[in-house]
Amino acid sequence: MNIQTPPAEIIPTHASLTERPSRAEAEAAVRTLLRWTGDDPDREGLIDTPARVVRAYEEFFAGYETDPVELLARSFEETDGYDEMVVLRDIRLESHCEHHVVPILGRAHIAYLPAGRVVGISKLARVLEVYAKRLQIQEKLTAQVANCINDVLKPKGVAVVIEAAHQCMTTRGIHKPGVTMVTSRMLGAFRDDASTRREFLAMIGGQRGAVEG
Repeated sequence: MNIQTPPAEIIPTHASLTERPSRAEAEAAVRTLLRWTGDDPDREGLIDTPARVVRAYEEFFAGYETDPVELLARSFEETDGYDEMVVLRDIRLESHCEHHVVPILGRAHIAYLPAGRVVGISKLARVLEVYAKRLQIQEKLTAQVANCINDVLKPKGVAVVIEAAHQCMTTRGIHKPGVTMVTSRMLGAFRDDASTRREFLAMIGGQRGAVEG
């Protein structure tokens, strides 16, 4: 087992909320939005909505409370020399667009080539979840996941592909359901070696299907 000290430069840089509003202030803000829609926040069906929305936001954006680097700090060297690709495919993705605060729904595929040590596979999914449970754009989310794994584990290569539908364009604006956005981040061997990249894409390409939107 190998416990690494995470490099200081890759610790998340999101702003420290020293002046974070109170729960009561957050609920009051929701009441204001309900009034702005033209409805009455004091009617029976909406009376508890502000509290429910704040609780939901705590779940949606729980990623701000977790350092993804710490999730990868514990790794294992007893692999009997295993140095082939490790792939986690079809990981459910739920995030929120930072421009309209509406859902981004899809799936992610994560792979790395170990360089002497591996990490528990659930930790890869957790790294994705931590970054996804923040206000995001898909391009940044893809890069954050790949960069974190690369910087902490220092493998021979990392690959991340995300396929997702954005409700900011499926349920509003241009109203184009069924559109999927695909982003990728290839580092190390996955960027430099075409055969390694093809092997990874073949592994994740065999189970393509509809992405929820």
